[in-house]
Amino acid sequence: MSTALVAKEIFNGHEIVTGKSILIKDEKVVDLVPIEQIPASYRIQHIDGYLLAPAFIDLQIYGGNGKLFSAELSTEALEATYEYCLQGGCTQFMITMATNSIEKFLQGIERVKEYWSTGGKGLLGLHLEGPYINPLKKGAHIEKYIKKPTVEEVNMLFEKGRGIIKMMTIAPEQCDEKVIELLLQQHIIVSAGHSNATYEEAIDGFYQGIPAATHLFNAMSPLQGREPGMVGSIYDNTDVMCSVVCDGVHVDFASIRISKKIMEERLFFITDAVTEVLHGEYQHVFKEDRYTLPNGTLSGSSLTMMQCVKNGVEKVGIPLPEALRMASLYPARLLKQDDQFGSIKPGANADFVVLDDQLNLKQLIVEGE
Repeated sequence: MSTALVAKEIFNGHEIVTGKSILIKDEKVVDLVPIEQIPASYRIQHIDGYLLAPAFIDLQIYGGNGKLFSAELSTEALEATYEYCLQGGCTQFMITMATNSIEKFLQGIERVKEYWSTGGKGLLGLHLEGPYINPLKKGAHIEKYIKKPTVEEVNMLFEKGRGIIKMMTIAPEQCDEKVIELLLQQHIIVSAGHSNATYEEAIDGFYQGIPAATHLFNAMSPLQGREPGMVGSIYDNTDVMCSVVCDGVHVDFASIRISKKIMEERLFFITDAVTEVLHGEYQHVFKEDRYTLPNGTLSGSSLTMMQCVKNGVEKVGIPLPEALRMASLYPARLLKQDDQFGSIKPGANADFVVLDDQLNLKQLIVEGE
């Protein structure tokens, strides 16, 4: 089926355009053309809404709709997380497991394989946040599972998880150069986080090739006058991208605004979302606008990607096109998949959000439908 989508305004990933139609065939974008140039063979579908834009991508989410993946370790938990993502305009997600036993990670790898083999949608892969982090910046992570990596263990993990593990958060000061080199050779996204690195330790990791950092300000050494820390090194290295949790709880909105001025296109949104679970080793309790451990430690957000965008515009003051890029194009760049996601151009996936004039999600279009 060849379809032409006609919307009042279309954000193509770079600018907002009017008088255009998106041509779709076989779940892919064929072209973006003036309405009067729609081929006769295309079925025209008028979209009711204020703005159509590329759907969102979340590179750090732990579960949704009452099912935490690491607690359930089931394909049902992945399905529930995907449905939660869709509710916030996100069609692609990286399921995340916090620091845990290697045995649990291996089980997680198997469940991702099973989800894919049964036709599960939206899942980009597995993001392991730990266990190679710094216990001084453990946040809500379980300390008994935190460890320093060995070449042997890393090789084993990636032998079992090849093609499954797509992202890993590590503390660079906890890993020697051989381990970091090995991780980078696996063609995954290595991200610096849960780190107490000095500025020099962090910069060394970035110079070695670490391309990203995890949730700016949270669980990392701060920027100070005499020690710039991890935050300072992220600001200073113009090749490094970093995620941020835009809820005003994990990070003050003013801190996001300042960081955006410094980092520009290197800063992107994640939800870092969990779901309420009162059993297992990672228990998350919902408190008004956030999740905490039973002892009150902040443990995750209740965000959707749509709320990240809305907060970015309304609370931080980021222009709408840029906030949309922070939820789509920039994470796609980090994935090296910006030919498929984050913009509307020939060959891209036909996944779109339709927003109303209050920046609420009005409609979600997945694979052109």
